[in-house]
Amino acid sequence: MAGMVEEEKEDCTKDGTVDLKGRPVLRSQTGRWRACSFIVGYEVFERMAYYGITTNLVVYLTNKLHEGTVKSSNNVTNWVGTVWLMPLLGAYIADAHLGRYWTFIISSIIYLVGMCLLTLAVSVPALRPPSCGHGVVDCEKRASKLQLGVFFCALYIIALGTGGTKSNISTMGADQFDDFEPKERAQKLSFFNWWMFSIFFGTLFANTFLVYIQDHVGWAVGYSLPTVGLAISILVFIVGTPYYRHKTPSGSPLTKMAKVLVAASKKWKVVVPDDPKELHELSLEEYSISGKYRIDSSPSLRFLAKAAVKSGSSSPWSLCPVTQVEETKQMLKMLPILVATFIPSTMLAQTHTLFIKQGTTLERSMGPHFEIPPACLTAFVTIFMLITIVVYDRFFVPAIRRYTKNPRGITMLQRLGIGLTLHVVVMLTSFLAERTRLSVARENGITEKNQIVPLSIFILLPQFALMGVADNFVEVAKLEFFYDQAPEGMKSLGTAYFTTSLGVGYFLSSFLLSTVAKVTRKHGHKGWILDNLNQSHLDYYYAFYAVLSILNFLYYLVAAKLFVYNVDVDKQRAEELKDAINLQKDGPS
Repeated sequence: MAGMVEEEKEDCTKDGTVDLKGRPVLRSQTGRWRACSFIVGYEVFERMAYYGITTNLVVYLTNKLHEGTVKSSNNVTNWVGTVWLMPLLGAYIADAHLGRYWTFIISSIIYLVGMCLLTLAVSVPALRPPSCGHGVVDCEKRASKLQLGVFFCALYIIALGTGGTKSNISTMGADQFDDFEPKERAQKLSFFNWWMFSIFFGTLFANTFLVYIQDHVGWAVGYSLPTVGLAISILVFIVGTPYYRHKTPSGSPLTKMAKVLVAASKKWKVVVPDDPKELHELSLEEYSISGKYRIDSSPSLRFLAKAAVKSGSSSPWSLCPVTQVEETKQMLKMLPILVATFIPSTMLAQTHTLFIKQGTTLERSMGPHFEIPPACLTAFVTIFMLITIVVYDRFFVPAIRRYTKNPRGITMLQRLGIGLTLHVVVMLTSFLAERTRLSVARENGITEKNQIVPLSIFILLPQFALMGVADNFVEVAKLEFFYDQAPEGMKSLGTAYFTTSLGVGYFLSSFLLSTVAKVTRKHGHKGWILDNLNQSHLDYYYAFYAVLSILNFLYYLVAAKLFVYNVDVDKQRAEELKDAINLQKDGPS
């Protein structure tokens, strides 16, 4: 009997994971790929549902709700911006209250309710906007306040739901592997590869098949398919519940950071001792019991060390351990880099708005019976990103590693810098393509709003393809950087930095588009951005973005030069914690 108990004890995970009832879980019966297969399966359908809406939304707003260039583009970027900012709320609820599993389940239900309501809004005659007639896009018929209210209410219910799913599903997948077991730690790397594949697969399906269905079969069918897929995926996720490992809520990282800032502010007159050992810190045993890491004091952002000085009250808002202070420092020092990623995120927003609007004015026929939907070009962003990732990982990294001796080939910030340079090239390419489109339009006397310019839509292919190449450097580097440089106890907040970068970028895109459209109409000028793209000057707008990208790149060079990477101590800390656990296990009972 004692042998069986000891064997079961040995089989327990050592990373603090438990089942839904808070009991230790057995490694042999939970987690790993058995659990992750349900999670990855969910992500495929979720990406299909999300991009099934996002990719073609600007076309629906233009053709069905009859919104102009600026209004339709801004409604898309404002909604997508909200989607990417909501994970901050989802992460807080999961970390501080409900845990990842229950936050995800509740959010998924909200997400599904929003998808169902959106499907009804484009299907039920009383809820969908009146039609102008077959083949007619612009007319005097407009959607009622009720119809608009239901449609946009559905969109923002979806945004609320994604806040709890995006912030928890990938982290929950990573939780299924025990970092203290070498085989599972290796499988964890494979999980992230398959995770990215699931995102690519769902996105590509949405950008091609679903967009075609929406344009040529109908919006009701085009929205019903991803709604049914999402419902099935939620059921699949629930079926996997007995196999999941869970980490108990440990408190919000934002609250921990706020405590450090408040404590340091209270002691702004206190002198920090030269010997770090005089600062307040918990014992190694206290950290090992809870499965956490201890971080030594560093000289950076020395003002915050005041929070750990033993002076006055010992409440959590007046005295913080050194590790908590260092975690806060590590998150704060990434803020200048975070700011430098806002402009690149506005570039990404153009692929869902103005790039697609350009496509609606061009020749889209491929043979006598097939017409490519303009939003399908976004598939090339995904395709070229996938190709570039493979080339980068299989060829570039091994080749450059010989010279740099860096396991990654180049540093994360160098990779991000290359992407920012490519963004300048993307906007210059977009500028030249738009100049060509306008030139052909003038040569053929095309000036009306719905006239088609006799030029193939594939003239836009280079800007979509280059954006996919740039994403391999910018988006992947952002995700890796914010996750890698975040302390172990604040990885969820590091991931939230990534989503925040996209959210702020999309809102910034709305602001820039509205401002430029308004300013360029002053003093009797026609303006750069009109509802009639054949009379607009998107070429000037893209040139403006190119200049903005150059200025942002110069700022980034300064921020990257001043940034100091964290000391790579993860492996060392893991070994220390493992030893401490083993000592505790082998010690006297």
